[in-house]
Amino acid sequence: MQFQVNNSPFNQEQVDLLNRLFPTLTETQQIWLGGYLSALQSTAPAAADTAVPLDLPAAAVTEASPVEVTVLFGSQTGNCQEVATTVSSKLEEKGMKVTLVSTADFKPNKLKNLENLLIVISTQGEGDPPDTAIQFHEFLHGRRAPKLESLNYSVLALGDSSYEFFCETGKQFDERLAELGGKRIIDRMDCDLDYDEDAEEWLENVVNELVASQEATPVPAAAEAAATVETKASSFSRTNPFEAEIFENLKMNGRGSNKETYHMELSLEGSNLDYEPGDSIGVYPENDPVIVDELMKETGWNPDELIPVNKKGDEVPLLEALRKTFEITVLTKPLLQKVAEFTQNTGLQLLMAQENDEAIKEYVYGRDLLDLIRDYELKDLPAKEFIGLLRKMPPRLYSVASSYKANPDEVHLTVGAVRYQTYGRDRNGVCSVQCADRREPGQSLSVYVHKNPNFKLPEDPDKPIIMIGPGTGIAPFRSFIEEREMMEAKGKSWLFFGDQHFVTDFLYQTDWQRWLKDGTLTKMDVAFSRDKTEKVYVQHRMLAQSKEIYEWLQEGAVVYVCGDEKNMANDVHNALMTILEQEGNYDSEQAHNYLTTLQQEKRYQRDVY
Repeated sequence: MQFQVNNSPFNQEQVDLLNRLFPTLTETQQIWLGGYLSALQSTAPAAADTAVPLDLPAAAVTEASPVEVTVLFGSQTGNCQEVATTVSSKLEEKGMKVTLVSTADFKPNKLKNLENLLIVISTQGEGDPPDTAIQFHEFLHGRRAPKLESLNYSVLALGDSSYEFFCETGKQFDERLAELGGKRIIDRMDCDLDYDEDAEEWLENVVNELVASQEATPVPAAAEAAATVETKASSFSRTNPFEAEIFENLKMNGRGSNKETYHMELSLEGSNLDYEPGDSIGVYPENDPVIVDELMKETGWNPDELIPVNKKGDEVPLLEALRKTFEITVLTKPLLQKVAEFTQNTGLQLLMAQENDEAIKEYVYGRDLLDLIRDYELKDLPAKEFIGLLRKMPPRLYSVASSYKANPDEVHLTVGAVRYQTYGRDRNGVCSVQCADRREPGQSLSVYVHKNPNFKLPEDPDKPIIMIGPGTGIAPFRSFIEEREMMEAKGKSWLFFGDQHFVTDFLYQTDWQRWLKDGTLTKMDVAFSRDKTEKVYVQHRMLAQSKEIYEWLQEGAVVYVCGDEKNMANDVHNALMTILEQEGNYDSEQAHNYLTTLQQEKRYQRDVY
C-alpha cells in the first residue's frame, strides 16, 4: 500500500515517512496506532480537516474494543480480595476493561453474558466455600445455572494443604464451569498458604493468554497506571513486611489459669501502614531454634550450605532457611507423598497406599518434620533437594485489638500461646510461642496489614451492633469499641464474651468496665465455663437473652462472630436460629433464609478460624 499526496492531508515528506513505516508494521501494531490516534483525537481540539485518506487502512483508524474481563473473588479473611485486586490492576495495565466484584455482590444472571471470567476463591474448613460465596456456589451448582459455551475462564484457588479437602471450592468452581461449557484460559492453579509466587505465575500466564487474544495492545496511558501500581507495591506489604518494634508484651491471665494470653503493642512508626477495625496483622514467625538444631543433628546437614528460597534462585544458608523460610512443624498428606517418592522409603510408601488414608490422617496429626525423619529413619538426605519439597512458612494472622484513631502509628494484638504434648514431645505454636517466649519489648516482629473487608463496622455509627467473641475472639471487638468511642457513635453495642474462669481469664476486664460505665458499651454478658459444675458458654447467654436479641435484630443490629470455627461459630449460629424460631415464630427454613439475608446485607459477619 502506498500513500499519495493527492488523496491525503500529508505533505510529501510525511507521505515518504508513512510509506517507509507502514510496510514494516504488523497488523497488531497498526491496530495499536489507530487506537493511539483515536485517544489523541478525543482529548485534542477537532482538526479543521477530518477526512480519512482513501488509501489509509481501516484498521489504522478504528479503535479496537478492549477485552472485557470480570474478576470474581470469594474471600473469608481478605486474601482473595487482595489477590483479585492485584489481578485487576495488572489487566487494566494491559488496556483491558475490568470489572472487580465479590461473589456476594455478583448478580448470577449476568454470568451467561460474560466472555472472560477469572475467579479467585478460598476454601473454608472441610471443603466449604467462604461465607461470601455460598449463594453463588449454590446457584452455579443448581438447576438454574446457564449454559456457558461462550465463556472463557480460569480459577485461582487458595487453600491449606494440611486440610483433607485442599482448595476444594476452587476445584468445584473449575469443574462446574467446564461442565456448563466454559473453556479454560489456563488451567486452575491450587495455592497453599504460601501463595504469593504461585498466584503471580498464574496471573502472568492469564495476562499473556488474554493479551494474545485481544486485537490491540495497551494504550500509552497504561504506562502511567503501571507507574502507580509500582509505587503502591513498594510500600510495606505481605511480600515486603515491616519490622515493627514491640512496645509492650504483657501476659493477661492470672496466676493458676490454664490459658496463656498476651497483649502486644507494636510500633508502626515510619511504615505509613494503617488499618481499620476488623483488619488483621500478618506476622511472619520464625521456627523454634531448638527444633531447628535437633533437625540439623538428626540429618547431619551442613548449616552453611546455600539453599534456594524462591523461584528467582536467591539463596541463604540452610540454618537461616529452616529458621525463617520453610515450614517444619506441620505435616501434610502432599508432603508425605513427595517425601515417599523422593526417598523411596518402603515404610512411608506403604503408609501412602490408598487404602491407608485414615492412617495418613492419624499420622500427620500432632507430628512434625523431625518426627517424620526419625520415625522412618530417613538418612543421607541431600539438603538442597529435600528442603525443596517443603512449603514456605505462612504468616499468621491476628485480629487487630486497637483503633488506629485512638492509637496512631501503633497496633495492639491479642495472642494466645499454644502449647501441648504429643508422642512424647512438647509442641508449641510457631508464632504464638515465639511471641510469648522469644520476643520482648525493644525487639521486633515482621508484620504487614491484612485488610478484611468482610468484617467491618457499619458505615452508620448509629446502627446497633452485637459482638460475640469468646477467648482471643475478643480482640476485634476491643478495636470496634475503641473506634466507636473515638467517633462518639450513638449506636447501641452488646458484647458476649466467654472463657474459663472469671478471676483469671477475663481479658481486658478494666477496658470493658470503663466502657460500660461511660456508655460506649451498652450491654455485656459473660460466660465462664469452668466456674460452675455446669458449663456455660456464650451461646447459652444468648439464648437466655433471646427476646432482646430478636428486638435488636428487628432494629437493624449487625451481628459479629469471632473465634473458633469448628465448635463455637456453629453453636452461635444454631443459637441464632433458635432465637428466630422462638421469638419470631420462624420455621427452620425461614430462620435459615433470614440469616442468609443478613449475611448478604452484611449484617451477619464472621471472622472464624
